[in-house]
Amino acid sequence: MPGDGQDIPPYHGRDSNTGALAPIAPDFARYLIEFPFGDIYSRPNLDLKSREIAVVATMLAMGNAAPQLKVHVCGALNVGCSRDEIVEVMMQKAVYAGFPVALNGLFAAQEVFNERDADQPAVGQADGA
Repeated sequence: MPGDGQDIPPYHGRDSNTGALAPIAPDFARYLIEFPFGDIYSRPNLDLKSREIAVVATMLAMGNAAPQLKVHVCGALNVGCSRDEIVEVMMQKAVYAGFPVALNGLFAAQEVFNERDADQPAVGQADGA
């Protein structure tokens, strides 16, 4: 059933992307969440992991959506995709969208992986040790 998209797991960058738009186009910022995440992602027949794989592949093939690709790489990780699966999607796309597109996607994914690693406490530091 369609919703407002707020029940979708948080995506790195999603709130900052829409927050940056709110002062100049508040309705568009709202539509950016409500339509894809509320109406499309909430449809049956595909789980969120499959949807994110499809979106990562699409953003990658576009070749001009690196910020959005990074948001969806993070989203894919949040819904259970492994780093290896994300890399494999990009390798697969090299055949159909070209090696430069795949390379740019791999570099964008690496940025997301590095950011996530930097956000993780070092072993032994999580408990203050």
